[in-house]
Amino acid sequence: MRKADVVSSISEKTGIPKVDILVALEAFFKEVKTSLVEGEPVYVRGFGSFILKKRAAKVGRNIKKNIAVEIPEHFIPAFKPAKEFVQAVKDSTHELSEHKVEEDLVEQQ
Repeated sequence: MRKADVVSSISEKTGIPKVDILVALEAFFKEVKTSLVEGEPVYVRGFGSFILKKRAAKVGRNIKKNIAVEIPEHFIPAFKPAKEFVQAVKDSTHELSEHKVEEDLVEQQ
């Protein structure tokens, strides 16, 4: 499902124009990015958390020049789903995987 599909789905379910949904969704994404850049996690109860994970400094290798390169400590964005979210996906995984396989087969034909 792409962003356009999400916008269309929400618009159909709520009756709110697609443009308004898109603006709200983009504002949400921007706010999450801004908060993470500032080092502040975003918690959405029942959905999950957008957090920063710390990556330790390590020595990597530039294979083209065959030299060791020091990679400094840094942070990466991550998403940690809520327990309810994980459980809902676990409970429906079997049904979704069969449905997805059927869709893939239809698309290939």
